[in-house]
Amino acid sequence: MPRRSSDLAEMNLGDLIQELRETKQEALNLRFRNATGQLDNTAEMQRVRRQIARINTYIRQREIEEATR
Repeated sequence: MPRRSSDLAEMNLGDLIQELRETKQEALNLRFRNATGQLDNTAEMQRVRRQIARINTYIRQREIEEATR
Protein backbone atom coordinates (compact mmCIF):
# COMPACT_ATOMS: atom_id res chain seq x y z
CA MET A 1 0.00 0.00 0.00
CA PRO A 2 1.57 3.29 -1.02
CA ARG A 3 2.21 5.72 1.79
CA ARG A 4 2.80 9.40 1.64
CA SER A 5 6.18 10.76 2.60
CA SER A 6 4.57 12.65 5.48
CA ASP A 7 3.17 9.37 6.83
CA LEU A 8 6.62 7.83 6.70
CA ALA A 9 8.17 10.80 8.50
CA GLU A 10 5.87 10.21 11.48
CA MET A 11 6.63 6.47 11.80
CA ASN A 12 9.02 5.08 14.38
CA LEU A 13 12.02 2.92 13.49
CA GLY A 14 10.25 -0.41 14.01
CA ASP A 15 7.32 0.61 11.81
CA LEU A 16 9.69 1.84 9.11
CA ILE A 17 11.53 -1.48 9.07
CA GLN A 18 8.23 -3.34 8.75
CA GLU A 19 7.14 -1.01 5.94
CA LEU A 20 10.49 -1.64 4.21
CA ARG A 21 9.93 -5.41 4.35
CA GLU A 22 6.45 -5.05 2.89
CA THR A 23 7.64 -2.72 0.13
CA LYS A 24 10.52 -5.03 -0.80
CA GLN A 25 8.05 -7.91 -1.02
CA GLU A 26 5.89 -5.77 -3.30
CA ALA A 27 8.95 -5.07 -5.48
CA LEU A 28 9.68 -8.79 -5.70
CA ASN A 29 6.10 -9.51 -6.76
CA LEU A 30 6.29 -6.79 -9.41
CA ARG A 31 9.54 -8.24 -10.79
CA PHE A 32 7.94 -11.68 -11.10
CA ARG A 33 4.85 -10.24 -12.75
CA ASN A 34 7.05 -8.31 -15.17
CA ALA A 35 9.09 -11.41 -16.02
CA THR A 36 5.94 -13.41 -16.77
CA GLY A 37 4.40 -10.62 -18.83
CA GLN A 38 1.53 -10.00 -16.41
CA LEU A 39 2.57 -6.47 -15.43
CA ASP A 40 0.74 -3.85 -17.48
CA ASN A 41 2.13 -0.71 -15.84
CA THR A 42 5.90 -1.01 -15.60
CA ALA A 43 6.08 2.42 -13.96
CA GLU A 44 4.97 0.67 -10.77
CA MET A 45 8.42 -0.88 -10.51
CA GLN A 46 10.05 2.55 -10.51
CA ARG A 47 7.52 3.86 -7.98
CA VAL A 48 8.28 0.99 -5.60
CA ARG A 49 12.06 1.41 -5.98
CA ARG A 50 11.74 5.07 -5.08
CA GLN A 51 9.52 4.21 -2.12
CA ILE A 52 12.19 1.80 -0.86
CA ALA A 53 14.78 4.58 -1.16
CA ARG A 54 12.52 6.96 0.78
CA ILE A 55 12.01 4.44 3.56
CA ASN A 56 15.76 3.74 3.75
CA THR A 57 16.39 7.48 4.04
CA TYR A 58 13.99 7.79 6.99
CA ILE A 59 15.51 4.73 8.65
CA ARG A 60 18.98 6.25 8.33
CA GLN A 61 17.73 9.55 9.75
CA ARG A 62 16.35 7.73 12.80
CA GLU A 63 19.66 5.89 13.25
CA ILE A 64 21.60 9.15 13.13
CA GLU A 65 19.21 10.76 15.63
CA GLU A 66 19.73 7.84 18.02
CA ALA A 67 23.51 8.01 17.64
CA THR A 68 23.65 11.71 18.49
CA ARG A 69 21.68 11.33 21.71
